[in-house]
Amino acid sequence: MVELAGSSLLKRQVATLDSLGVGDVTVVTGYRAEIIESAGFRTIVNQEFASSNMVHSLFCASSLMGGDDDLIIAYGDIVYEPKVLQALLESDASMSVVVDLEWRRYWELRMEDPLADAETMKINEQGLITELGKKPQGLDEIQGQYIGLIKVRKDRVAALKDLYEAMDSEVTYDGQSYQQMYMTSFIQHAIDSGWLAKAVPIANGWLEVDTLGDLDLYRRME
Repeated sequence: MVELAGSSLLKRQVATLDSLGVGDVTVVTGYRAEIIESAGFRTIVNQEFASSNMVHSLFCASSLMGGDDDLIIAYGDIVYEPKVLQALLESDASMSVVVDLEWRRYWELRMEDPLADAETMKINEQGLITELGKKPQGLDEIQGQYIGLIKVRKDRVAALKDLYEAMDSEVTYDGQSYQQMYMTSFIQHAIDSGWLAKAVPIANGWLEVDTLGDLDLYRRME
């Protein structure tokens, strides 16, 4: 609900989705859920938000994942231009993941050391992601950056739920518990389990509000 250029991040994202015909939107809430509800969004509450992370939040909405439509998964702290969403919608892969190839230009605006926050992204010759979300040892391990925007083709939505439910809840994933697992860890698990994750390449055209520093930077650029 943080405002950027006169409108909240959530309103901006939903408006972009709606502009390209994606009108069936549910927001998974936790902290201050009542504010998002009062703004008129359809919501599902993650009652365990204080002790869980984004993958757990996603599957709080599993009852809505019927497989009748493609499933778009989007982080709540990002905004993106319609062309970014259009590129995702045009991909027909079983799992499509938006990847910013020009990430370094964006990261250098936001932080002194781009490697401090960047994660690995390795893409093969077929455009399929083979690794993401790890701590990079150098720039050669980063072919792009995952932005927090995914599409799962409708005929694979049920399998996505099955994949999550079959995971061992007693082990850790990239150092995180099952309940606190990162989305990148879940995508990597899908890849390691035989899923084909197609990279959807973009060149900027999006923003992430991760810190107050990010917000100050963007407001100075308005």
